[in-house]
Amino acid sequence: MFVGAVGRIILIPIALLLAAAAALFVLVRLGLERLTVALHQRAPGEDTVGAMLGLVHDGIGLAAGLSLVPVLLVVLIGEVARIRSALYYVAGGGAALAAIPLLAQVAQPGNPALSDHTLWQVFATAGFAGGLVYWLLAGRNA
Repeated sequence: MFVGAVGRIILIPIALLLAAAAALFVLVRLGLERLTVALHQRAPGEDTVGAMLGLVHDGIGLAAGLSLVPVLLVVLIGEVARIRSALYYVAGGGAALAAIPLLAQVAQPGNPALSDHTLWQVFATAGFAGGLVYWLLAGRNA
């Protein structure tokens, strides 16, 4: 029993870091694809540098410290309740990362760029990938 508990204490942070890396990979890949499409739809005379700086500013708002809370909440509930369902971790990961733009919008009210539906899709897809990786490594053996 003691070895199993110590093993879980070691496994959970490692699985969480690997799941975060997978989610970050999907987030960056899909984000770059959406960013490229958005920049190519701009008119030739528009200020591209200003648009890029605006996107960087929005990205800093999305990388707030509160972005970790929903993910940790999903993992904590899953581990305490010993939930082994892949659906729970995949849906929970998607919901947790889809909550990040909402939290950023609360932190920066009146920012219309953060309410774009493609942003929610990218974050939810990255959360789905991260939830699946966490379930494969640690969640199915809760």
